Formats: sequence, structure tokens, C-alpha cells
Amino acid sequence: MDRLYLYDTTLRDGQQTQGVQFSASEKTEIAQMLDALGIDYIEGGWPGANPTDSEFFDNPPATRATLTAFGMTKRAGRSAGNDEVLAAVLNAGTGSVCLVGKTHDFHVREALGISLDENVENIRASLAHLKAQGREAIFDAEHFFDGWKANRDYALQCLLAARDAGARWIVLCDTNGGTLPHEIGAITEAVIAAGIPGDWLGIHTHDDTGNAVAGSLAAIRAGARQVQGTLNGLGERCGNANLTTLIATLALKEEFAPLVPQISKAALTSLLKTSRRLDEILNRQPAPGAPYVGPSAFAHKAGLHASAIVKNPATYEHVPPEAVGNARIIPMSNQAGQSNLRARLQDAGLVVPEGADLAAILTDIKIREDQGYAYDGAQASFELLARKHLGQLPKFFVVERYRVIVERRRNAMGQQISVSEAVVVVEMDGQRVMSVSESHGESDADDRGPVNALWRALAKDLGPFQAAIDDMRLVDFRVRITNGGTDAVTRVTIDSEDRDGHRWSTVGVSPNIVDASFEALQDAVVWKLIRDGARP
Repeated sequence: MDRLYLYDTTLRDGQQTQGVQFSASEKTEIAQMLDALGIDYIEGGWPGANPTDSEFFDNPPATRATLTAFGMTKRAGRSAGNDEVLAAVLNAGTGSVCLVGKTHDFHVREALGISLDENVENIRASLAHLKAQGREAIFDAEHFFDGWKANRDYALQCLLAARDAGARWIVLCDTNGGTLPHEIGAITEAVIAAGIPGDWLGIHTHDDTGNAVAGSLAAIRAGARQVQGTLNGLGERCGNANLTTLIATLALKEEFAPLVPQISKAALTSLLKTSRRLDEILNRQPAPGAPYVGPSAFAHKAGLHASAIVKNPATYEHVPPEAVGNARIIPMSNQAGQSNLRARLQDAGLVVPEGADLAAILTDIKIREDQGYAYDGAQASFELLARKHLGQLPKFFVVERYRVIVERRRNAMGQQISVSEAVVVVEMDGQRVMSVSESHGESDADDRGPVNALWRALAKDLGPFQAAIDDMRLVDFRVRITNGGTDAVTRVTIDSEDRDGHRWSTVGVSPNIVDASFEALQDAVVWKLIRDGARP
């Protein structure tokens, strides 16, 4: 069967991303997520290169995917069996081993400082040693495309040495990300014509020109049958080929879908959840415009677009959003028309009564956005506003008053800390409930301020509604000054999430940042209660 093998390098290449450092337990969790997606190979790291990678291979997760250890070819002047770096990689005990070696003559001479023939011998001997040890051998041809352009005969000689030594896969690497897709396709075809079958070839691209996914697809079209990448495109500099994007494209586009039978429909619908979980591990916000899985990937803001989407989603959506676990969004803003509004109300499950004044909702939105609100990024607050106009906004509670006090002082250890104390008084069914909460950190680095205290006080005791918000947490807080000077207005947008991964955004506006924050907090709680079917 003509089949494409998916090879993930998140646990190694992804860890080379600036600011990223996985723990061994995080690497295990990511490996299990990759396995559930249907990935064929999971490169776990470089055993012996750092304690985390060594710990991961000491207690590897059980996976259907082939767990692979990464290392480099033996050094010149010693045998493959007497190279301690290569030995550490083999000692990881994985059935598959990937070794990187130079294929660009410039790097051989200048970086390694050895002769071209010595480098070819290092490649041959190292891969033959892997085969002799009963391992599946993979050769990572570093700087291959630049090497091919500089000295085609030598770059090919390196590949043929790996092939003759018994390599199962020979991976063509665009290490600096500078090769364009049409070049990658043509060179891959030339390598196949030179005697290395496509079902022995892999492609490994970097995104320095923004072409990593396109370059990977070009190599696949040329005949390569292994593709490497990282979740969410993590990697050094501009990142690696985004495997999240590649998986969806390969599985959903007719030309490629027969090549990836290992990606089930169920696995594909978990793509967004997997992408978001990686962002959570890294404490990053999802990239809004990420293909397939970004929060804005299926957002249709312009009125004409929304009108067409209502009639035929395929007009502006090349794939159904639910295929990858995402959802369509019709944002509301001062650019919206009645088509946007009707589509958005329909998506929210709102019944529009006969004769409802939709124009009044649009007018109110435009007035409020002129005051500083922004509803295209706060869909939950828009829904509450629309419900109010339609007479469908339940009244769960009324905030009678709130107060926040911030104190800066030294703790018992002599450290400077700030302590925020919040009091919130709400009325529910004729009963007044007062909640008090304190928020503080042990140092400036982890200090939590008045908004955190307000949230904890508001969510502390909502009586019959408490169970509905116990799994709710705040995941992002954004502040924007909409105009400067003494009349400055502050806009606060808050993102909330529950244990099921549902995420929603609310907005508040006020000259006072705390007041704007509290408005957004109230909207977040009310929207959650409505969505979960709470009854006032």
C-alpha cells in the first residue's frame, strides 16, 4: 500500500524553541497525545544529551507508535562500537534510532574539520552498526538541500552510503529553512531518480521562509513517504513544519487522504484539543490565525461573508470546522450587518421572535463599540447583550456592591508583597450574600492582584448556582487603553475555560480598570450559567 508515515519531533526539535523546556512527565503526556492522533514515529529526544531526555527514555511510555531515539553519527578517529555518544543513544533501547550526519561539503570541512571521505565513512559505519544491533536505522541528512546545490555529487554520495549501510529511512533536511517548495519537489524527484526509492525517503523542513508545510507537501507529491514536523510548529528560530497543519491537510484533502489511513476521523476531531493542550503545557495562548485549530480559523466577520456562510458554509470554508474539533464563529462588531447578527444568534441557539428589532441590537453594538467595547473578540458578552434586547436574559443574581483594598507591605520573611482583599455582596432570590476573599503572592514574581481577589470573592458563594461555576477558571486577561489623556477608557477582555475545554471571552469597559474587569467577570459567570442550563 502506498502509505505516508508521520514522524513527530516535538519532544526534541520542539524543545529547541526559545523559552520551551519540557519536563520528563510533560514529554510523556505529549507522546501519549501524539500516539492517540495516529503518529507513526515519536522522536523522544537525545539520550545522554541532558537529564530530562535520559529520564524520559529510562521510563518510556507505552505507545503504538514507534519510539525513536536521536543522536549523531560516530566521530572520526574511533569505531562505531567505541563511540560513547553513539553508545548512549543505543542504550535507550528503542527499536528505531535516528542519526544526524552532515551532507553539505562546507559543513564537513568547516564545522567537523574532517575530510569528505571520512564523513562518508562515519555515516556508513554508524548506520551499519545500528543494523548490526538489530535497530531500525534512520539517517537525518543535515543541510541536505544546501549541500545538493553546492555539491550535488557529494550530497548524493552521503545518501547512497546510508542506503547501502541498511538505512530504512533517509530524511532530506532543509535545516535552515531557506529552500523553496518548488526546489524541494524537484530535488526530491532527482534523488529518487538517482536510486533512492521514495518509500525510503523522508522530508524535514524548517519554517524560516514560511514554507515548511508547503515544502513538505512538495516532497510528498514528488514521492517521499515519511514527513517530519512538530505540534503547533514548535522549533528553533521560526519553527519546524507544523504537524498539526500537515495532519489536517493530509487527512482532509482528496489528493493526500489515501496516504494517511492511520488518521481516523475520531483522531482528527481531537486535533484542536491536542493543540490547545500543548499550548496549556507551554503556558501560551493559542495562535488566533493557526490553520484549522486557531480561534479565528473559522471566524467570518464581514457582513457579505456571513451572508454567504449562512446559505452555504463551503463558500468560505475549505473544510468543515467540526472535522478538526473547531467551530464556526460569526463575530459581531461595528462592521456587522443583519446577516452576521442572524447567523450569530442562530449559532447561540437563540430564538428570534417575529418582529424582533434586530436593527436596535446592531445600533446598540455600534454605540457601545464607539464607547470602547469590542465584541468580535468577546462573543459571550455579545450574546448576553443580544439576549437582553430579545428579553431572554435570565437574572440569576444582582451585585449590590463590591469593594477592593490593596495593601503593600512586608511579610514575615521581610519580602515585599501586595495583598488584595475583595468584598462582593450579591442578592439572590431576596437573600443577600456577602463573600470575602484575599489574594496575594509570596513575592513580586507571583503576586496576584485585585482582579484575582474579585473573581475569588464573586465565585465563592453563589448558592444554587455554585456547582455550575466550580469548574470555571480564568485563563487570560487583556487590557487596552482605548483613548489616552485624562479621559482614558480601559477595555478589559477576559478568557474563561471549564474542565471540558470550553473557552469563552467577555469584555468590560470603564475609566476604572477594576470596574471594567468586574463587568467582564460578571458576564463570564452569567454566560456559563446560561450555557449549563441553570435556572434563576
